[in-house]
Amino acid sequence: MAASVLSTPRAVKMSVFVVRVFVLMREVISEHKELARRVNALEVHLAHHDDSIKAIVKAIKKLIGPEEPPKMRRIGFKTDED
Repeated sequence: MAASVLSTPRAVKMSVFVVRVFVLMREVISEHKELARRVNALEVHLAHHDDSIKAIVKAIKKLIGPEEPPKMRRIGFKTDED
């Protein structure tokens, strides 16, 4: 700290400024930790919803049944046996 060595009004102002900046930085970092925690919680919550939606779609597809293969048109002439 410059104020303890220089003991001038400007050095005191700078020391106070530096302390305030560090306090502000600590607040910003703690806010970002809270924000990061909330984002992680949201991701977990949405991942659970994604799994639920996938399970619902799978169940609906199972209820609908297998898809019928597309009908192929035969190429060529028709005979009496067709």
